[in-house]
Amino acid sequence: MEYYFLALLGFLGLVAIFDIFVGVSNDAVNFLNSALGCRIASFKTIMLVASIGVMLGATFSSGMMEIARSGVFNPQMFTFSEIIVIFFAVMVTDIILLDLFNSLGLPTSTTVSIVFELLGSALAAAAYTLMMDGASLANVIDYINSSKSLTIVSGILISVAVAFVTGAVVQYITRLIFTFNFEKMYRRVGGIFAGIALTAIFYFLVMKGAKGASFMQPEWIRFMDVNTWPIVGTLFVVLSIVFHVLIIACNINIFKIVILAGTFSLAFAFAGNDLVNFVGVPLAAWDSYQEWQASGVAAEAFTMEGLLKPTVAATGFLLFSGFVMVLTLWFSKKAQIVIQTSINLSSSNSGEQEQFGSSLPGRMIVRASMGLGKVIHQIIPMSVQKGIDRRFEPKKLERGETPLPFDYVRASINLVVSAALIASATSLQLPLSTTYVTFMVAMGSSFADGAWDRETAVYRISGVLTVISGWFLTALSASTMAAIVCAFTLWGGEIAALILAVGSTFLLIRSNLRAKLDTVNMRADLDTRYDAKKVRELVDTKTDSIFAQTLSVYRRLVTEFLNDNESALHHVKSDSSDLFDKVSADRGLYYRMANSSFTPSKKDFDARYCYYRIFTNIREVGRSLQALSKQATDHIANRHRIFQGELKNDLLSLVSYLEKITTDSAGKQDIQTVLAHSNEAVELIDHMQAELLRRIPNDGISVRGSELYLNFLVFARELVNRFAIAAVLEQRLDKIVTESSKS
Repeated sequence: MEYYFLALLGFLGLVAIFDIFVGVSNDAVNFLNSALGCRIASFKTIMLVASIGVMLGATFSSGMMEIARSGVFNPQMFTFSEIIVIFFAVMVTDIILLDLFNSLGLPTSTTVSIVFELLGSALAAAAYTLMMDGASLANVIDYINSSKSLTIVSGILISVAVAFVTGAVVQYITRLIFTFNFEKMYRRVGGIFAGIALTAIFYFLVMKGAKGASFMQPEWIRFMDVNTWPIVGTLFVVLSIVFHVLIIACNINIFKIVILAGTFSLAFAFAGNDLVNFVGVPLAAWDSYQEWQASGVAAEAFTMEGLLKPTVAATGFLLFSGFVMVLTLWFSKKAQIVIQTSINLSSSNSGEQEQFGSSLPGRMIVRASMGLGKVIHQIIPMSVQKGIDRRFEPKKLERGETPLPFDYVRASINLVVSAALIASATSLQLPLSTTYVTFMVAMGSSFADGAWDRETAVYRISGVLTVISGWFLTALSASTMAAIVCAFTLWGGEIAALILAVGSTFLLIRSNLRAKLDTVNMRADLDTRYDAKKVRELVDTKTDSIFAQTLSVYRRLVTEFLNDNESALHHVKSDSSDLFDKVSADRGLYYRMANSSFTPSKKDFDARYCYYRIFTNIREVGRSLQALSKQATDHIANRHRIFQGELKNDLLSLVSYLEKITTDSAGKQDIQTVLAHSNEAVELIDHMQAELLRRIPNDGISVRGSELYLNFLVFARELVNRFAIAAVLEQRLDKIVTESSKS
């Protein structure tokens, strides 16, 4: 039996490392969003600052380890053999659940996961024990630390509203002071702003979080408690003066200092609050094993009162955990999906494809908000409204300049407010959800900044609702799955544990090896030099491939429609939607090119604009193909007549003709060949349209059938015309690249 427990401990230790990897991929990127979004520094600089914050923050997380030991359940009610299975079930569930949410690209909460996994597995173990003893299941509540659990869960829920409101209020006041053209006010009050920001960071991270540090001496803590306000006041005055001098005398960008300090502080706060989510359970399991070994009592009889005793985690272990977190930050590609989700939802850019579609609740909230806004505007005096509106006038961009997701002011607020809220919770040993806080602060600040205009509001709100619903789905899924895993392990013993351990490890490895990350790689965006030559390379590698895929989908659409194959048409419809999403993402790269640290020339801007126009035309073809696929699928689903005779043959001949004239001598689909044959292709489509009109009276073709046939022809015409325009723009791009290389 002892070997069985050692095997479980070994598994928990190994899974803890994987859990850090998966959990950090999901959570830690939250503190990178603001610095990356405003492009304040290079990717490597931002990552280095964040890494230092994570390493130091890990040493402040010792006090949080109590959550895994006794924060959710009453350990004295369980025996060692039960408690080790509870911890095993938590880790198996956690690694699979978080990896699943990462793969879907949804920010979720490791705190919610760990809390509800502990709750679900503890309830299952308690219920199993009571049933084995023949006792009433009503006694299961005695096994749960109800008061602490309720505090944790309510704190997580309240943090959603608190973070959003705090982010919105602080951002509104700050923007009212600075405006979007903040250069003038920056020289006047920038020093005070930076002084407040860094003083808040020091207060919440160091002074409030000192009690949770593994190396902190009691006399140091007492000194800070007694002299809190003198220390804070002196620090604010000194920092404000120093920063003001740096602005006036040295012309230093103080926002860079604030944002990098905020990135450090948020990374610090994240590690201090969330490390328990990754290693708290394995540490608690190891402490439990040591307690049992020292007792000499049978595992089925030894109860775990020892977990009620306070403990201090070894600094070396915490530093090792921090090191693993840092490695994950640098090398986890999955993290890029979650970064893009958060940046898209808080971005000021409305031209790029939105991450989420609209929803009925989102439309209802937008409509209600607009109605409330009209009422408020009627109450506030017009002179006050005009004054406020002037303070919130967006900055006018220079010709060719691409807007960033958010500016220095909003990035600073996102970081400082999030770090302050998380560090405050850490000082109270409350496992606040860092994802909830950082995400909702970003949403609140973007809302206050006017980033949610009428073009984007419904999509942003729908996105927020989708992400939040994902968080609550996490709670339900985590508790249910953990309960099932725990009950199965208690029932099946060593065999069940072996199956679950091998199965979860296999799923995890397969997921990480096969994950196809189709979203943008943020690091590549930051490091890539998007000059005219690079833009031309992107166009070369993308357009011909998309053209070939478009023709392929069109061929399959026509063929399966004429074959009356409804099942195959559903697949074609899905493929057309995937193609449209891919082209939209490629077009969206135009907006992300601004994140590159490279400073472009006028020729580079012209090349980027050609890229934008090329993919705008291609995307319209994709949109038309998507609509045509839906119409054709609905036509077959409703059992309407399909084309026969000459109409059928002409449509198949048209597809074959398009494939023929767009294939170069090497047998490759090339959009330049479209340009060479575009006029004759349009003439053929015109002739087919005239033929249809001639046949309608004699062949008895229905209006519905005529509309669909014409739409097949309209799409063919749009495909030829749009790709011909793209070919002309490619030639223009070639000229720009040639001129750029000469200059």
